[in-house]
Amino acid sequence: MKESRTQADVVQVDDMEVPVFKALLWFLYTDSLPEMSKEDEDAMYQHLLAAADRYDMERLKLMCEDKLCEYIDVVNSTTILTLAEQHHCHGLKKACFSFLSNPANLRAAMASDGFKHLSRSCPSIEKDLMSMPES
Repeated sequence: MKESRTQADVVQVDDMEVPVFKALLWFLYTDSLPEMSKEDEDAMYQHLLAAADRYDMERLKLMCEDKLCEYIDVVNSTTILTLAEQHHCHGLKKACFSFLSNPANLRAAMASDGFKHLSRSCPSIEKDLMSMPES
């Protein structure tokens, strides 16, 4: 006997890529982060953090926040800082500010496209960064 599938059987999840949704489901069933390739981790943890915040999954959010602290560098520091501000990740925000407290890191980050996005998205954070003392 073949079951019929109707539109009611389909759950549409907008604004989330399939690998992120699969990772979210993995976490729901295992209470752990899925294995992923090293080159995908940084971006995946960013998307997974946003999904965790969207669905109020605080433990997953904290796990992603912790992992992202390991990936902060000149290239992505402003992108991660923007993410931290938008999703209220105080530990991640603090880690970004710590990284950017180095004047060389701050200068390089301010020259990036990510800084332009940060300036538009989170103007108060831009002001905080501009007021950081140069050593």
